[in-house]
Order: sequence, then C-alpha cells, then structure tokens
Amino acid sequence: MGFIFRRGREGAARWLFSGARRAISPFDGCRHFSKSPENFEASPWKSMESLVRCPANYSPLTPISFLERAARVYRDRISIVYGSVKFTWEETFRRCIKLASALSRLGISDGDVVATLAPNIPAMQELHFAVPMTGGVICTLNTRQDSAMISALLQHSEAKIIFVDYELLDVAQCACDLLAKENVRHPTLIPISQVSPPAAVSCDDDYESLIASGDSEFRIQRPTTEWDPISINYTSGTTSRPKGVVYNHRGAYLNALATANIHGMCSMPTYLWTVPMFHCNGWCLIWGLAALGGTSICLRRVSGDEIFRSIAGNNVTHMGGAPTVLNMIINSSGTDRKPLFPHVVDIMTGGSPPPPPVLSKIRELGFRVSHLYGLTETYGPGTSCVWKPEWDSLTYERQLKLKARQGVEHYALEEVDVKDSVTMESVASDGKSVGEIMFRGNTVMSGYFKDLKATEEVFDGGWFRSGDLGVRHEDGYIEVKDRAKDIVISGGENICTVEVETVLYKHPGVVEAAVVGRPDDHWGQTPCAFVKMKEGFEGVGCDEMIGFCRDHLPHYMAPRTIVFLQDLPRTATGKVQKFILRERAKAMGSLFSNSD
Repeated sequence: MGFIFRRGREGAARWLFSGARRAISPFDGCRHFSKSPENFEASPWKSMESLVRCPANYSPLTPISFLERAARVYRDRISIVYGSVKFTWEETFRRCIKLASALSRLGISDGDVVATLAPNIPAMQELHFAVPMTGGVICTLNTRQDSAMISALLQHSEAKIIFVDYELLDVAQCACDLLAKENVRHPTLIPISQVSPPAAVSCDDDYESLIASGDSEFRIQRPTTEWDPISINYTSGTTSRPKGVVYNHRGAYLNALATANIHGMCSMPTYLWTVPMFHCNGWCLIWGLAALGGTSICLRRVSGDEIFRSIAGNNVTHMGGAPTVLNMIINSSGTDRKPLFPHVVDIMTGGSPPPPPVLSKIRELGFRVSHLYGLTETYGPGTSCVWKPEWDSLTYERQLKLKARQGVEHYALEEVDVKDSVTMESVASDGKSVGEIMFRGNTVMSGYFKDLKATEEVFDGGWFRSGDLGVRHEDGYIEVKDRAKDIVISGGENICTVEVETVLYKHPGVVEAAVVGRPDDHWGQTPCAFVKMKEGFEGVGCDEMIGFCRDHLPHYMAPRTIVFLQDLPRTATGKVQKFILRERAKAMGSLFSNSD
C-alpha cells in the first residue's frame, strides 16, 4: 500500500511504513503552548502564552524552497549543462512545475512513489524537485542493477511510474515483464529519450512530451509536516539484499546545506557530477546546488580524460566521487602533465578511506581532497575531516594521515560517537580503542521502508548503528577502521583490512586493492588480497607482494594469499563488493599454514 497518511490532532500528518504497528508523528513528544494543562499556572511557559505558530512564522522545511528561490535570485544563471543542452534556473523551475503538473494529472499525489532509472542527466535533477512538488516520493534506482533486481525493487517500492533513460529501456521493460508474469501490477514506463524508443518498448508517453503538456501555473503541493517522506534510496547491497531507506523533507533540507558546507561551497559553484545522482540523491547536492545557485555539469560516462576536459571547459570548482574516481584521475592518459586548469579543484571523496599515496598523487595534479564519511541511512555525508590552519605547518606525511581520517559530524547532525555496541558506553579517545560508529540527529533516516523490525534493530539504544568499526582520537576526530563483517580474525588477533590495503597501495604497481579473510586450517583466517596492477607491472608475483607487505606490517597482518585481477567487483557508487571477494576466497578452500 506504499505510504499510509493519517491526519490527527493539530493537523499533524502521520505516516507509517506498510505493515508497521504504529504511526509516528514529527510532533510526538513536543511541547505546545496551551491553557489546557492543569499545571499551567505553575508552568515556566505561562509568560509565553501569547506565542503562536502560524504561516507568518512557520513553514515546514523542504528542498522545494531552494528551487523557488533559485528561480528568483539566480534566474539567468546556468542551472545545468549536459553536452549542448543548457538550462537557466528560471527554465529549470518552469520545467519542474510543468512536470509536476503532468505527474499530478497521471494520478501522483501524497505518498505515491515515482521511480527513476537514469544516469546523471537533466531529467534526474528535474525529477528530484517535480516529484516532491506533487507530494510524491522519488525512488532513484541503481543503473547497474539487472532486470531481476529492478523488478524486485519496483514491487517492493510499489512505484506507480518509472522514468527510464533511453539506454536502459530494455532492462526496465524486462523488469516490468517479470512483474506481469507474476500478476503484479507494474508501473507506467515513461522513457527519457534523445532518440525514439525501441518499438519493443510499450509506453504511453515520453519525458519531453509530458513536460510540454504540463500547466505552468500548477500549485505546488507542500509537505504537511517536515517529516513527510521525500525519497526512498535502496542501499547498494554491498553486504546484503538492498533495503529501502526513507528520507524526509527536513533531513533532505538540512543535509543539502550541510553537504555543501563541508564541501567548502560558496555562492554559485560549478559542480562536476561524477557521483551518481541516484546515490543518496547525489549526496543531497541536487537540492543543495539549487540553494547556492550552482551549475551542474553532467557526464553520461565518467572517465579520467573526460573529467579533465570538463573541468577545463566549464571552470569546474568542485566535484566528488569514491576513491575509484581518484584512481581514474591519477591513472588518466592526460595526467602525465599539469592539468589544463589554473585553479585548484575541490574534490570530496567518500567510501573507503583514500590511501595516503593516492591523496599525495591527486594533490600534485591540482586537486584539494576532503574526506567525508556517511551511509545511505545518514543521507550520505555525515562527517568530514574539518581542516585546521595549524595543521598546515605539519610535515606532509602527517597531513596525509590527518586527511585520511573521517573527522567530526557536520552541523546538521546531533552527534557521532564510537561506542561499545553492547554496553553503549563511549570508547576511550585514544586512537586505539575500537567500537561501533553511531549517529543520531535530524539527518538520520526515518526508517527502512516496510521493514519495522530492521528499523527497530538499527535504532536500538537510541542511536543509529552503522555497523562500521572505528576509533576516536584525542582531538575528537573519528577514524573508520573497518566494517564489522570485514574484520579478519587470525589466531585470535583482529586484523583491520583497511590497514593492510593502505600498505598495498604504497606499492608502485598497485592500482586497486581489497583484503578479505580466507579460511586457514591453523589460524582460522588469514588475509587474502585481491589486487589490480598497473601496466608494466605484470611481472610482479605473489611472493614479491607478500614480501612487500611483510616489510611494512607485522607478519600476522601480511596477506598469505595474493590474487591478481583485471578489475575488482564494485557497486555503481564505487564501493568494492567484498562479499563477492569473500565468497571467492572461501571457494579457494582452507589454506594450511605453519605457525610462522
């Protein structure tokens, strides 16, 4: 049934996940000024009885307001560039209004889910505003998923409409056909076409025709409360089956501003999209760039050479991406010379910690890297390594170590801590005591869609449990050590795979590396490294790599197995799919080791 809305006392909209046992209101537990309480005369709020909440002083926070302001303040500035296609902020606003009107005509209203399956193109920006303008909920699907998974997610999300890029129409049509075979209603498929859709694809309309048919005077449907849902983001599935993470308008508004802030953005930045827009709604920057009147530069396909061309041709000031994007840049054929742009480009990276050698090389090419940390459940970025001026005087090696940390929470979060997952006590701030990283605050998800049990489990103890292990340093900065599932336990010793990977990256021939545990008859587990090498280093063998690691690590931490791969399996957001590598290491069978 999707989202269920209930209207209760004081007009507060209450909604719950389908199948949930109770409704949750954003105003539950809040204090309201009223003459009704028996103890009012003794209340410290007596003198506040003349205060009221009304349209003059209150409006639910929503990213929709960013676009409305951008259309007024930045109306003639370029909103988005995609090849030869360019729109100003006024044009983007008008297109979104007309699109919202057309969606409303198709029956989209409060709580209805609208899915997308598209790369970084203007339609993705527009749908992030148009769908919420109807009261609907946007669900951006991973473009690398196959038809079977798309089918499962469409069924789970109960999407009424799916907008599909022309290159992905066959995948989407096959997903709809799978639903039809199971007698499950499939969503209306609307192509986003630069060319005519294939004859085999059945559709009633197309994206541009839909916009053309819309009413430019459409009245925007604003959220009833800030806690109304705005999007569903399915987790990447690096460790398990994807779960639907629900964002609300308040969290999206706050994280959009916070992400822009930790990225060092000022008014009117130019942002190069290498982060998939479907991932955490583009780390909420689709909305955040509207707040700043920024310009989006879209790439259908990301490569190192294309990144350099886009930066030089569009005066890009900011970009973001997983460490795999940093690798693209430093290994691009165009990176054997100084970049063609005269200014420093700020690049924000997330995912696994970038190894110091990668940070060093990227800096030499004219990029200033900031490291952030977060999860789908925290609207993307939750912390960043806030740089302090006094660190500029430190040695470069020390600066790299500081940059590799995940830092502190941004201002829209209440708190981030490293805790014992059983006692819920904070671990010592000594940089050594390991605990689980936990979050709480306004930019933590509302919950998992239609999965109350999983929601309650992950919020047990009043904090969001990330499942990531880390330490807190004396200055309060946290550092991610590993995911709980990725720790290798060898002879009773916990081996942090990130530390082993950092050493592997120091080898001059290593492009990518990932470490998992392999069964071992003597130790229980030993580290197994999967490595991608640069051209010209094909002659490097397993013994040499193991010896290199032993020169830089305690012997028990050094890999005992090296597997050379052409490419590491990754999600569309650049994260290594370690569960695939674990299965491969397990399939190798137990390694018999002596006790050295």
